[in-house]
Amino acid sequence: MQEHHLSVNRTARYFTLGSSSRGVAEVWFACHGYGQLAARFLEKLRVLDDGRRYLVAPEGLSRFYLSESPAERRVGASWMTREDRLAEIDDYVPYLDAVSADVFRSLDRARVTVHALGYSQGAATASRWVAMGKAKIDRLTLWGGEFPPDLDLTVDTVVSRLQAAHLTLVYGRSDEYITAKIVQTTTARLRQHGIPYREVPFEGGHELNEAVLRSLGE
Repeated sequence: MQEHHLSVNRTARYFTLGSSSRGVAEVWFACHGYGQLAARFLEKLRVLDDGRRYLVAPEGLSRFYLSESPAERRVGASWMTREDRLAEIDDYVPYLDAVSADVFRSLDRARVTVHALGYSQGAATASRWVAMGKAKIDRLTLWGGEFPPDLDLTVDTVVSRLQAAHLTLVYGRSDEYITAKIVQTTTARLRQHGIPYREVPFEGGHELNEAVLRSLGE
């Protein structure tokens, strides 16, 4: 048995909140977590919609049913799994670049600050996009998700892009997935490679926190 790969065209979708008028000062690209859909995730970020922000939520390219029950056929999406993961990464980085290019057809990139926010599984997705993509990101926020351990920080361009992205790590102190040990391992690695960051812990678990979202937007 031999494994083969080929590239195909497919249709992806993203959702937006706010107006892409000339009054926009910030564009936020928000990557959802595992098993979420972009529209539902974007609703949780509505607190950031203050008239001067344009919020963009791309959706992971792989959708699946969250339950086997015929009575509850809710659908979620994923950015990647461990199966053929490198190919999925190679797909979603240019996909996010394409979303960015589409957004900036109607906005002047030079007039706005661009944020990338990744929640849970979306944190690794956003990290790889900032490090490996073509889009220029001014601020990167990883919320309740791990900075990818396999991201090669010996590559100068990867490090320089992350150094320029004003990295913020947000996590709940009782998050069952992002433990104190994971945070310590991540921050030690960032310091080792000269990547500046700030930590924003909050009292809570694996969840978005409205007060913290507001503070990030200030």
